[in-house]
Amino acid sequence: MARKQDAFYYNNFAACAGYSCKAAHLLRDILTDFMPDEIEKRLQEIHEIERQADEERHQMDDVLTKAFITPIEREDIAELSQNIDEVTDKIEDVLIRVYINNVQKIRPEALRLLDTVIKCCDALCDLLGEFSDFRKSKKISGKIIEINTLEEEADHLYMSSMRQLHVEEKDVLQIIAWREIYDYLEKCADACEHVADVIGRVVMKNS
Repeated sequence: MARKQDAFYYNNFAACAGYSCKAAHLLRDILTDFMPDEIEKRLQEIHEIERQADEERHQMDDVLTKAFITPIEREDIAELSQNIDEVTDKIEDVLIRVYINNVQKIRPEALRLLDTVIKCCDALCDLLGEFSDFRKSKKISGKIIEINTLEEEADHLYMSSMRQLHVEEKDVLQIIAWREIYDYLEKCADACEHVADVIGRVVMKNS
């Protein structure tokens, strides 16, 4: 029974990370084949993914509040669950900023930054898939390093995109809009790294 109960936590982490990946790939589809007139409908699509992720997290909260024994420390489970949820939230926030700023055309720099975010999310899904076997897995350390490296790549792309925006764009409203969008894209990569950092601490404490 204990093993079955333990599996719930790891399966929930992996499921929530899966929603983050799903949201990130949907965001790329929306921004690559961008149709401003359909943005409100597409926003509802990504919000539905975020809602499903929230339901998974609520299940975790319900189980955690009633649990007597947990596979790792209760505080680590709560922090990890919250941080994974934050990834999906931040991805949705990107599209919200595109919508509220009435963006009519997607800058290619944003797509390059988003591609790095997607790599972060995909690596995160792989990492959470390994997490249940963290005491024996030989892949976890490499995945954490991969996510950290991708986050650094996202930082560099963020800076270069911001620089290019301020050099090339003359419309102040466009500068304000894209600064905000770039900020949230960079926060997506940060959120992935936060999850990886929590997992790294858990592995260190329990190995």
